[in-house]
Amino acid sequence: MSQPRRTSRRRAWTALTLPALLCVLAACSADPATGGGADAAKPARDSSPTPTGPPGTLFDDFDYTGADDPSLAAHGWEIRTGGGGPGIKDTWSADGAAFPSDPAAEGGKVLRLRSSTDGTRSGTTQVEVQTTSRNFFTGTYAARVHLSDKPTSGRDGDHVVQTFFPISSSDSSENYSELDFEYLPNGGWGSVGPQLDNVSWYKADPPDRVHNTVKRRLGGWHTMMITAMDGKVTYSLDGKKLFTSSGKYVPREQMDIHFSNWLIDLPFTGDPRSWDMKVDWVYYKADEAVSQAAVQKTVAGFHNTATTYINTVPKP
Repeated sequence: MSQPRRTSRRRAWTALTLPALLCVLAACSADPATGGGADAAKPARDSSPTPTGPPGTLFDDFDYTGADDPSLAAHGWEIRTGGGGPGIKDTWSADGAAFPSDPAAEGGKVLRLRSSTDGTRSGTTQVEVQTTSRNFFTGTYAARVHLSDKPTSGRDGDHVVQTFFPISSSDSSENYSELDFEYLPNGGWGSVGPQLDNVSWYKADPPDRVHNTVKRRLGGWHTMMITAMDGKVTYSLDGKKLFTSSGKYVPREQMDIHFSNWLIDLPFTGDPRSWDMKVDWVYYKADEAVSQAAVQKTVAGFHNTATTYINTVPKP
C-alpha cells in the first residue's frame, strides 16, 4: 500500500517556463504585417488557457512539440524540477518529459514520462507533470494511461510507481485531499507486485487514508477514472469499479492534477535502465458523475473535431 507521498512537496516551476514565456512575448510582438515571425506560414495552434467549449470541462490531448512548447505552460502545465519526495529525493527532472507520436494514441501523440536510474542517487531522474491551477474538486477525473510491466531498457527489478492523482497543493493543509491511482509492477515497501493501489487520503502527516489493492499485471493501455460525488469517491478501471471510499475520505478542497513516474528505492547498481509511462489524454468534468462510456464518447467527439485542448473549469 502507498506510503506517505512526500516529506517535502515544494512547488517549483520548471526552468523551461521562462523560455516558454519569452516565446509567447515574442509572438505577441511580431510584425502584424507579416502575421508573425519566421513561423507565420505554419498552422497556428490555440494557446489560449481557456478556449470555448463545454462548461466545467478540462480536456488535453497532449499535442505539444516538446517540453519547451509555449502552449504547455499556457495551457496550465508544469514539469516538476524542485526538491522533495516521494521516492529518490531531489531527483525530479524535466528531461523525462516528452511528447512523441504513438500509433496507439487516439489523438496521435502522448505525454511520455520516463524515469531512469543506474542504481545511484546521482544517476537517477524521476518525472512528474502537474497542473498549475488548483481548481479541481468534485466531479469526474479520467485519463487514458499506458502502464509498463517491464523497463524500456535495462534490467528489470526496480520498485517503480506509475501514478495518476489529484492532490492538495500543500501537505499541511487542514483540508488535505488526495485520490490515487498507483501501479507498482514490481511491488514495493515489502509487498510483491504487480499491484494497483487506489488510495483516498484524509491527512498526509501522520498518514490517514483508506485503500484497495488489485493484484494483477496491468501493462498496456487503460482508462482510469475517479468519480468524486455525493459524499463518496469511486475508482474505476476500463469501466469496472474497483473501490469506493466515503465518510472523511473524500475531497475537502480544490486540488491539482498530477501524473508521475518515480522510484521507491534503489535496489541494485551498475546497470542503467529506464521506465516509461504514457498518457494519451486527460479529462475532467466539474460537479458531474460521468460514465466511462460517456467519457469515451466525449473524447472521441473532441478527436473527431481535431480539438486538442479545452479548459472551461471555473478559476479558484
